[in-house]
Amino acid sequence: MKKSRKPTLPSRGAAAASKPSGAPEASGNASAALAKSWRSIVGLGGAPRADAYVAEASGLLSRSQIKARAAVIRVNGAEVKPSRPLKEGDELEVLWEEEPPDPALAEDIPLSILHEDERVVVVDKAQGMVTHPGAGNKHGTLANALLFLVQREAAARAPTSLAPASRGGIVHRLDKDTSGVIIAAKDLEAQVILAEQFKGRLARKEYLAIVRGKRLPASGRIADRLGRDRRDRKRFASVAEGGKAAITEYRVLSSWATAANSGDCYALVSLRPRTGRTHQLRVHMAGLGAPILGDPIYGRKDDRFPGAMLMLHAYRLRIRLPGKEESSLFKAPVPARFKEMVAALNAVFGPGLRPT
Repeated sequence: MKKSRKPTLPSRGAAAASKPSGAPEASGNASAALAKSWRSIVGLGGAPRADAYVAEASGLLSRSQIKARAAVIRVNGAEVKPSRPLKEGDELEVLWEEEPPDPALAEDIPLSILHEDERVVVVDKAQGMVTHPGAGNKHGTLANALLFLVQREAAARAPTSLAPASRGGIVHRLDKDTSGVIIAAKDLEAQVILAEQFKGRLARKEYLAIVRGKRLPASGRIADRLGRDRRDRKRFASVAEGGKAAITEYRVLSSWATAANSGDCYALVSLRPRTGRTHQLRVHMAGLGAPILGDPIYGRKDDRFPGAMLMLHAYRLRIRLPGKEESSLFKAPVPARFKEMVAALNAVFGPGLRPT
């Protein structure tokens, strides 16, 4: 096994200090290990651990990658342990060396591309496609496909150009069975720019979902804290203490119900998450008594539509692209499974009702 070596700390000279907060630095050749750094000033409330803050705020390194790559973390100029708590206003700096991506991980997989330029690519991810490689999913993931695009783009650039993005340039994720719009960066600087917008809640996302259960009010807002379910670590749940703040706004677009039982209701809803917690939308809708149809974790098998897959689609994303002053809006077309389900609901209940 190859042992990671500790990167050499750069001097804190004028050149290093001139980089803006959150901007990456890279040096070296694309065929060799790249020395990279990332900086940030810690915001309100601080953070319980430096490595957790880096993982969430930078979008460049996970906590396990920080350890595996022997990354150096400095707070206010002094090297600290990854577990060091952070205070508001702390100046944080991370330095690591990133090995060139394994060419075997890049796969030429067809993607439905909504937008592509020299800095980013926006994809309509298919339902069933895993975002990141993991146990049992080493190949065929979105990251494998994006890594191919990133490497192809990097090969066409001059050696002194921007360093290629890491991990396929992915800065946010969609669950395997969630379809829809997702954006990735082609270079490291663009990756930081996009990641900071998700971290700062500046990116705006809208999802479409079909839910089944209690009749919902025409619109609403869910605000709570989400953490690991103590009874099942693979699930998330609303928690009274700890966890992370989670906010979702919803609006009912159309609904179908039996006349005799308002608890037997289906609805097409627009979901606007203001935070980006794992399984947030699925947990929030289940908490309202109207889990997303086809959800194998937080819902139940539907007797009318037993073959339904997760009816959740990332419909729209508004975000500012690198080099642009105004934000751009990207839309992933409504998938066939939604159109077919709406047609089936109309056949069973009659035309859906719009809230008045």
